[in-house]
Amino acid sequence: MTDTAALADQFEAHRPRLRAVAYRMLGSVTEADDAVQEAWLRLSRSDAGGIDNLGGWLTTVTARVCLDMLRTRRARREDLTGQMPEPLVSAVDGPDPEQEAILADQVGLALLVVLETLAPAERLAFVLHDVFAVPFDEIAPIVDRTPTATRQLASRARRRVQGSPTEPDVDLRRQQEVVDAFLAASRAGEFGRLLEILDPDAVVRADYGPRAGARLEVHGAEAVVEQAMSFRHLAAGARRALVNGAAGLVVFTGDRPYAVLGFTVRGDRIAEIDILADPARLARIDLTVLDA
Repeated sequence: MTDTAALADQFEAHRPRLRAVAYRMLGSVTEADDAVQEAWLRLSRSDAGGIDNLGGWLTTVTARVCLDMLRTRRARREDLTGQMPEPLVSAVDGPDPEQEAILADQVGLALLVVLETLAPAERLAFVLHDVFAVPFDEIAPIVDRTPTATRQLASRARRRVQGSPTEPDVDLRRQQEVVDAFLAASRAGEFGRLLEILDPDAVVRADYGPRAGARLEVHGAEAVVEQAMSFRHLAAGARRALVNGAAGLVVFTGDRPYAVLGFTVRGDRIAEIDILADPARLARIDLTVLDA
């Protein structure tokens, strides 16, 4: 085996962790794969023999690449109101092994939505330390701060995350029952039943993309129901799916995907609905898994 082939094998052993780091940083599998590929290119151009801890080196490089991508995104003013993450969609019988590696440690869609509100350096400090247990003295050089200042970045991010519950409090089977009831009531136009299924403080967030020029955020059960009723005609094209490991829906108009809906269920009611309906970003999501 050549030195390059051996190095590639070592890199592949670290790829699942690097993709998981990058997905939490960027909220997009496509961009995460781009970041991991850039890490490989940098490794292939480096003196790998001088790297004592390859996993740590690759994590640092991937994090730097993601930080640059987040800063570029902000410089283009794409995330003034928070960009909707690109979810991982799988069939209801479960994610494939590659998706499971990314989704470890409860990276639900609601958590990604909160992470999108953080400043790039805060997001990096939180993800690397709180999720992947990277010490602050290793994170500090990446964000060009002292370890103490880096700890403060992670603390601010942690307060934001803890202040916005991001996990369902019921099991997947119960989530699916609640989402199924929501879909049935939407198809039937049952306003009252929808109110029963939604938490009184329910919120819906939707990203229709730059062409549509709209990122919608609606609070309160009645307002959410009004939105659901206005799109009642689309409910017929909805199919059950797992969205970042939780119960969700993919809506089609004919053969074309119209939206991916992720649900957060708490107390047997729907607390949050996150909708990605940006055609360009939908096209980057693998929906063929629903055809099995």
